[in-house]
Amino acid sequence: MKRTNPPVSESPPDSRAAAAPIHARPAHEADIPALTPLIVRLKRLNEEFDPMLKVRVDVEAQAAAVLRTEIKNPKSLVIAAEGLGPEKDKVIGVVRAAIRERPFYMPEVEGVILDIYLLPLYRRHGAGQYLVEHTIAQLKERGAGIVTVEFPSQNEIAGRFYAKCGFRPITALHARIL
Repeated sequence: MKRTNPPVSESPPDSRAAAAPIHARPAHEADIPALTPLIVRLKRLNEEFDPMLKVRVDVEAQAAAVLRTEIKNPKSLVIAAEGLGPEKDKVIGVVRAAIRERPFYMPEVEGVILDIYLLPLYRRHGAGQYLVEHTIAQLKERGAGIVTVEFPSQNEIAGRFYAKCGFRPITALHARIL
């Protein structure tokens, strides 16, 4: 007799994200001390990709303030990623996302991933893909019909990662320092 469904113990084919060594959950105000350094690390990394993204001297205070505001905002999404096993309950990553209205385009509601950062030890094991898929699901639950992502255009690693996750460019942001 031919089996139509795989056994429950099998992972879906090509699903590294299903076996990610992390757990994602909504962030709480008590997480801010653990999340702030992760946001700061990401912003400092962005500065390495483009000097127009020069980090402010008060970046730690700004990161904590932004996280505090966004955790309370129903149009924002802040996710804390925790390790599993011996790293259980240790915050090892963060996602910031938001819901935006699109007054000129369909779908009318956009979810935008503003920041994703994972500690280097957790990269290249499906954790990033898991966080993207988890975030997309959360944004969809909040009404998003399209999900976009923002990252420095000079960050080719991020570009390849998001392309692998099914994203493609739709707009370009250009800047000029005055």
